[in-house]
Order: sequence, then structure tokens, then C-alpha cells
Amino acid sequence: MSDQVKVSVIMPVYGVEKFVGKAIESIQAQTLTDFEFLIVDDGTKDRSGEICDQYAEKDPRLTVIHKENGGAPSARNAAMEIARGKYYYFMDSDDWAEPTMLEDMVALAESTNAQLVVTGYYIDTYYSDTEYVTQEQVAPSVTYPSQQAFRENAYLLFDRNLLYTPWNKLYDGDYIRENNLRFSDTFWDDFPFNLSVVRDIERVTVSDKKYYHFMRARAESETAKYRADMYDKRGEEHQWMVDLYNYWQVSDENSREFVARRYIERVIGCIENVANPACTLSRREKIAEIRRIITDEKVISLLPVMKPQSSYMKVMLIPIRWKNATLTYWEGVFISAIRRKSVKTFAKLKAGR
Repeated sequence: MSDQVKVSVIMPVYGVEKFVGKAIESIQAQTLTDFEFLIVDDGTKDRSGEICDQYAEKDPRLTVIHKENGGAPSARNAAMEIARGKYYYFMDSDDWAEPTMLEDMVALAESTNAQLVVTGYYIDTYYSDTEYVTQEQVAPSVTYPSQQAFRENAYLLFDRNLLYTPWNKLYDGDYIRENNLRFSDTFWDDFPFNLSVVRDIERVTVSDKKYYHFMRARAESETAKYRADMYDKRGEEHQWMVDLYNYWQVSDENSREFVARRYIERVIGCIENVANPACTLSRREKIAEIRRIITDEKVISLLPVMKPQSSYMKVMLIPIRWKNATLTYWEGVFISAIRRKSVKTFAKLKAGR
């Protein structure tokens, strides 16, 4: 493309008027200046779109697309249709990035001829308006010498939560375009998109540097909403992971253990989801639902394969291994209370699981 820029930064916007200014300014402050910033106002009902327009009026690198609400996947896809970048970078509108992020990512991509660059990031979990605890997600720097080497070691990156999200990555634009990769219209859409990216990827480089600040546990998002379909959704996700490893023909012990542990750890979250006060089921119905979960054949078959990584997780698994639905329910009540009443404690427990 004759009018190609180095990086297309793509950012969906919805209901983030308190945060979007900082997100935009962190991209404007990048030491790499050869970028286009495609901001998609996804039919937001607050002032977010207006704020984006104000920034765009003063910076020609910013383009604001206004569309009817269709969700983050459709917003990202709309921007991808017009993106001109040699590389793609996906930003969330309520987070922010360190100023050398794009420059360092591009330099690494070009020096290693990588189709995908993966970096570390920060999780900033706020437990008041100004106080927060920071968790670092990172893996050692490496350029995988072959596609097979990446596949055999991908469990290490998955295990550090580095392959699920789009905002700690730089994507080769030609690879995205040639494979017609897009975000799926589904809840938690980041995961299937990245699975589609890594499915046939050949050249992957990992950096142990951290740039992106993922802001978690803001006041309006801290109390998790009950999702009646969460367990079924987690089962669907698990099957995606199983399908990926089957496609890769990777079945070593480390990979199998990780896949099993990943699922069981998310089962704990499903139990908390049912025990959460936001769930409208009666106590008896909640216990019945938890019994359905912990006696599921998938849970029973994967428990012996996974290896708990902490004493905390070992304790959490005791009532599940016993198939004691009532005790597991009260465990879920406890986890839910910690999550709602002590964000700092919950963040530390989750990080150390």
C-alpha cells in the first residue's frame, strides 16, 4: 500500500468518558510517531465519542469512526477494514501504555522478522480511587527458532496469560490480511481471535519488557455480574483449546497438564459466579447447579491431570475432589465475599493461584 503507515492502532470506545482521554494521550505520546490511530465510537451513550472527536480535531493521525452499537468485536473489525498499517496494535479505551511501547515492538518485529510480538504487561487493580496493587505478567525473552518450537512451548505463554489478550501484542498486518482474520461476535472475543492468529503462525518473538497497563477492578466493574451461561461458556473455551492442540498435534505432558489446570481454575470462577449474591437462584438451586458442575465428567477427568500451583489452590480443590456440593457452595460464598469486599486481597490470591 503506497500510503502505508508503520502501525495501525485500533481502539473501540464505549462508556469510558472517565478514562478514554488518558488512553488516547498515551498513544499520542509514543516515541514512534508513524502511526494511524483508528478510534471506533461503538454507539456510546456518554461523552466518550465527543471526547475522541476533540482529540482528533487537533491530531491528524487520529480518525474517529462513529457507528451503531455492535460490541467491541464489530468495532475492531470496522477499523481493520480500513487499516493501512504494516503492523496492527489493539488498544482498550480504559487502559494506557508506556511511551516506548510501539517503537520497541516494531524494532523487535523487524529485527527478528516476527509475525507476532508478545510482551509483558501490568495489571493495576484499584481498591480505591487512588490506591492499587500492581501485578506483572511476563515471560523470558525468546525468538522461537521454528513453528514447532513455538507450539511446544506455547503452554508457558498461555500459563502466564500472555496469549489471550490483544493489547500486549504487535501483529504483522500482512498476516492478518492474508488470512482474513477478524474478531468473532462472542463474549470474551479476544481469546478466539488470538487462537486464530497462533493457529498457523510461524515466527513468534517474546519480550520480557512490560509496557501496557491493564486497569482492573474499577468501581463500576468490580462487582461481577452473574452469568447464567458461564460454565457452558468455559466449556466452549476449553474445547477451543483442545482443538488447537489437536490441530498442532502437540500432546506432551506439560501441555496436557496446563490445558487441564486452565479449565479447573476457571471452574473455581464458575462456582464463585453461582455463589455470587447477584445470582438470583435460591440457595438450593445454587447448590444443585454447583453439584452439576463438580460432577461433570470433564471436571472429574481433568482433576487428576492438573497440578495445583499453590497451597491456596490445593485447598480450593478439596471440596471439589470430595464432590461435596454444599461445602463447595460455601467456598464460593467465601471467594465472592473476598472479591466484593477486599479487592486487594482477591487480586493477590488470584495472582498467586
